[in-house]
Amino acid sequence: MSRIRHTSLGLALITATLVVATPPASADAVCSCTVEEARLDRAAPQEILRRGGFDGVAPEFARALAGAESYREAERAVVRHGARLWREAVDRAQGRHVRGDLSRDDDRPLYWARLGMTRELRAWQPEFRLDETGRNRLLDRLERSSRGQDSIRFARGGPTGKGVKRILMTGFDPFTLDRAVRISNPSGATALALDGTVIRTADGGLARIETAVFPVRWQDFADGTVERTLRDQLPKADLFTTVSQGRIGRFDIERFNGAWRGGFADNENLSRTETVPVDDPATQPQWTATTLPYASIVGADTGRFPVRDNTAVTEIPAGGTAPVTRADGPTPGSTARAGGGGDYLSNEIAYRATLLRDRLGLRELPGGHVHTPVLQFGAGNTDPATGAVTDAEFVRNRVDIIAQVRAIIAVAAS
Repeated sequence: MSRIRHTSLGLALITATLVVATPPASADAVCSCTVEEARLDRAAPQEILRRGGFDGVAPEFARALAGAESYREAERAVVRHGARLWREAVDRAQGRHVRGDLSRDDDRPLYWARLGMTRELRAWQPEFRLDETGRNRLLDRLERSSRGQDSIRFARGGPTGKGVKRILMTGFDPFTLDRAVRISNPSGATALALDGTVIRTADGGLARIETAVFPVRWQDFADGTVERTLRDQLPKADLFTTVSQGRIGRFDIERFNGAWRGGFADNENLSRTETVPVDDPATQPQWTATTLPYASIVGADTGRFPVRDNTAVTEIPAGGTAPVTRADGPTPGSTARAGGGGDYLSNEIAYRATLLRDRLGLRELPGGHVHTPVLQFGAGNTDPATGAVTDAEFVRNRVDIIAQVRAIIAVAAS
C-alpha cells in the first residue's frame, strides 16, 4: 500500500504507485455483485432509500425485467426505468414530488437506488439468451439514462429563445464510501437541484441549465463517458462547468487541469496511476486551462463560503525528475502530476471537458471546474460508523452550497 496525503475528501496527492485496493472484509463478500453494489446492504444506505422514498425502485425494476420476453423489451424497460429514476430524483430535489422525510436536496436516494437497479440487472437471468456483451450494453443504457447523460435538451420546455443562455453543468456521485457510507456529494445534489431550471444571470439576463451526474470510477472515464456525454452538447452551450466536492470551507475555481491520474481508489476500490487516457494521445497536452471568468466570480458576493482563484499545480519541470508544487501554474514543457483540482477524477473531468472544448475548436467557450466545500455533518454527528444519516447543519450546508453554485453560474453567465 502507498502513503496518500489528502488535501480534502475530493483531492488526493499520491506519493507511490497503488495498483488495486483490497475491499474491506465483511459480509459483503458473499454478494455476487460489484464492490459498489455490495455496500447497499449496509444500514445507512437502506435507511437513506427508505427515508428518501426510493426503496421501491429496485424491486419495481426487477419486476419489469422479469416481464421482458426479449432483448428489445428488456432494453425498453431499462431505458424507461432509468430515465424515470432521474426524473423522479430531479422532481424530488426541486420540490415537485417529495417522498419520505429526508430533505428534498439529498442526492443519496438517487445514488443508492441506481445501484439497486444495476444489481438487479446484473443478477437477472432471462428466459432468452443474454450474453455478457448484451448485459453490459443494458447496464450502460441504465447508467446513462439514470444520470441524465442522454436527456440533455436545451430546447426542451421553458424559455429557450433568443437571449436565453444555455449552461451545461455536471456533478458526481458520493465517494469514499468505505470511510463513511452515509456520505453525500454536494455536486450531485446541485445537479439535481438545477437541472432544467432557468436562472436570472448577474447582468439581468436569463439562462437555462442542463445537468448530468458522473460515476466515481476510473474505468468509466477511460471508456469515454465524459466525451460521449459532452461532445454534442458543448457546441450548443454558452458556458459549461464541471463541479465536484473539494476542500473544507471554501470554493475553488481551478485554473489549470493536469493530464495525470494519481492513483486514489475509486468507488470500486480500484486505482489508476498513469497519464489520463484519451483519444489521439500523440496530440495530448499536459495541461488545459479554464476559460471561466474567474476574476469576476472571485470578486462577486455569491454566498457564505469564500471563493478562491486556485492557480496551484504539481509538475515535473522540463528536464527534471522530481515533482514540484508551484503556486502560479505550470512552467513551459513540464509534465503534469496534479492540476489545481488534484490528481483524482475531479481534475480528470475538468481536463477531459476542457480538452474536448479545445479539440472542438471552441477555445472561446467559457468553461472549467468549480470545487465546492466539503459537505460536513453537524458538530455532534461526526462518527462515520454510528452517526445519523442527516442533521440540521448537514442540510443547511448542502442547501447553502447548492445556492452558491447557482450564484457562481449566474455570475459566470453574465
